[in-house]
Amino acid sequence: MLFCIVCLYQSRCDELRNKEYIDLIMKKIGVALVRGVILMFSKLPLKWLYAVGGVFSWFAYKVFHYRESVVITNLARSFPELRCWELDDIAAAFYRHLGDMIAEAVWFGGSDYKRLRKQRLCTVANPEVLNEAFVSTPGVVLLNSHCGNWEILGGLCSYNYDENHPNPYVEDDMFVVYKQQSNAVMDEVLKKNRINCKRDYKGMLESSQILRTVLQNKDKKRIYICNSDQHPYVGRFYLGEFLNQPTYAMKGVVGVAHKMNMSVVYMRMVHKARGSYEISFVKLCDDASEHNPEDIVRMYYKELEKEIRETPHNWLWSHKRWK
Repeated sequence: MLFCIVCLYQSRCDELRNKEYIDLIMKKIGVALVRGVILMFSKLPLKWLYAVGGVFSWFAYKVFHYRESVVITNLARSFPELRCWELDDIAAAFYRHLGDMIAEAVWFGGSDYKRLRKQRLCTVANPEVLNEAFVSTPGVVLLNSHCGNWEILGGLCSYNYDENHPNPYVEDDMFVVYKQQSNAVMDEVLKKNRINCKRDYKGMLESSQILRTVLQNKDKKRIYICNSDQHPYVGRFYLGEFLNQPTYAMKGVVGVAHKMNMSVVYMRMVHKARGSYEISFVKLCDDASEHNPEDIVRMYYKELEKEIRETPHNWLWSHKRWK
């Protein structure tokens, strides 16, 4: 009897191992296929990719109505003072921007630092703010958002490149905190695309690993880049009103900055025109331990709302932020 149970158990373990192996092979095939298509299209001039992205965004908006109800509801609640046609104009601009973002992400996925510097897709208005925070504090938490195009931020060191005034930090001093995608293939494709400029980069950091990684690097200066405006999925608190709506947020990496005496900087990414983004930095605090983490998050959302109101099409309105 015992022998039969052991055999059944062993057989089940073998089945699970085989399934895991098959899933792994299928994932690698899927990633290779998607990345192959991206790399093929990435060699095209960016203006050609914008044309393709424009067609894609038109179909997404006018034919498939991709998250149209979410976009319009978010806009109407955020800007109750605007008329229907004004909201429609912002929605249309958002979908055009979404097409441009996809085009830029594909182009970025096959670009090196030399190509990025030549294209000048992004410029940095005040690099001295981040440089000073990095030099003068134990570490920096750099809070960005779903404004602009976060998929091309892997080139930040290139956008901030100046031979006469080199950065005090390099790519390996940076960790990029991300939330793992539910689809394993897309999760791996996005990671590879974001770090194509430096393929041996080891700084992609799943959000659940942030505290352990900070502790492991507590004696080294590091920059932790975190997109912090999404719907809170852990440790939420009541923020107050954001874009005219009662909003919950999460402390996340700000709580870690508070424990480790880090500075906190907000990164703006404004869409100036097609093919042109301006990055700028706003220091929120020099030492997070001197502030309540929730108050720092409120500072972040205050800056974010200001940015959204300046260029409303620039934010990811298709995200269910207030679900």
